[in-house]
Amino acid sequence: MSIIKPFKGFRPPVDIVEKLASRPYDVLNSEEARQECEGNPYSLLHVTKAEIDLPQGTDEHSPEVYLQVVKNYNMFKDLGWLVKDEEEKLYIYAQSMNPTTADAKWQYGIVACAYSEDYVNKVIKKHELTRKDKEEDRMKHVRITNANVEPVFFAYPAIARIDEIVASVTAQKPIYDFVAKEDGFGHRFWVIDDRKLIDELVEIFDKQVPAMYIADGHHRSAAAALVGQEKKEQNPAHTGKEEYNYFMTVIFPDNQLNVIDYNRVVRDLNGLSKEQFLAAVGEAYELQDMGTEIYKPAKLHEHSMYLDGHWYKMTAKPGTYNDNDPIGVLDVTILSNLVLDKVLGIKDLRTDKRIDFVGGIRGLGELKRRVDNGEMKVAFALYPVSMKQIIDIADTGNIMPPKTTWFEPKLRSGLVIHELC
Repeated sequence: MSIIKPFKGFRPPVDIVEKLASRPYDVLNSEEARQECEGNPYSLLHVTKAEIDLPQGTDEHSPEVYLQVVKNYNMFKDLGWLVKDEEEKLYIYAQSMNPTTADAKWQYGIVACAYSEDYVNKVIKKHELTRKDKEEDRMKHVRITNANVEPVFFAYPAIARIDEIVASVTAQKPIYDFVAKEDGFGHRFWVIDDRKLIDELVEIFDKQVPAMYIADGHHRSAAAALVGQEKKEQNPAHTGKEEYNYFMTVIFPDNQLNVIDYNRVVRDLNGLSKEQFLAAVGEAYELQDMGTEIYKPAKLHEHSMYLDGHWYKMTAKPGTYNDNDPIGVLDVTILSNLVLDKVLGIKDLRTDKRIDFVGGIRGLGELKRRVDNGEMKVAFALYPVSMKQIIDIADTGNIMPPKTTWFEPKLRSGLVIHELC
């Protein structure tokens, strides 16, 4: 079962929270982060992407950047921009992509610490591979700050009693409540002070939640768990109760989460003419020219393709996929096997420079733009995977192809921070 615990979070004062809370480190490049922080000394990007405070062109993985991380993080605490709660708490974090509409949809996550051993023992389950270089970068960040500065995004199988507790807490006025100017997404935050509710939530996870699933933040999860293991090995008096045995996460019920499409653009047709390419694709797909208006896939095993100013509906032919295989059923697998590999010669999605990936949050217009401007030759839009597919893959120990899931909204960083001692 799943172990969670409350913690003494470091949080910003209400009057600066909107300025301090930032988008996560991995959705912005250095230049975008510089622009986003211009004129705003409070932004947590000064900690999560500290290269923005060094000369332009500074390598984000250089020793100078990590030194700047520590300097800025300590400054935030010294100036009172991050203040530690006196008692261990759980928290609730709610997000909405359309917060100002009458039918706004909110998702409510419990902010808690997860147990590092649960990651090692696969009670915390993943669906993506991690890269050692990215793990090491996040490990350095955790080591030098001695903190989980940014949370990890988890899911759990929804439980009615947890929903009831969350509803009772969120009926009260939130501590933080703002709409981010960068994307218009809404963010609300509550502190759970009632010790009985905290203990009940901890017990429910321990007794009724067999596993938690990493939705977003595989590298942060790996890094946090590995640093916990390092500290365990370095401490001859280790008891298992130390704070470094835990890392910060926001845990959402699976039935509230929004998974959107993650699409592909390719630079060339692998030496084929347009006619040859369409004929090759047509061996595995029913193709229908949909004209010049953007066409979005409407169901599983249907893709759309943009080529030479036209959108095509692609419907995978029966027998080209396996709905009984948790990996084979995925549209990313079908497209990879039947088109990217077989027709375009793209064998490794992680390393091939001819392919790029576009999160669905940017819209299909971004695919059209990148083809129309000549940067790319063809684009593919996919139907999004479901939470059930993600959980099935994690439960069977399988790994999704690269760039399969895109969760929105992203967790805002800086609403609360967990220190390892």
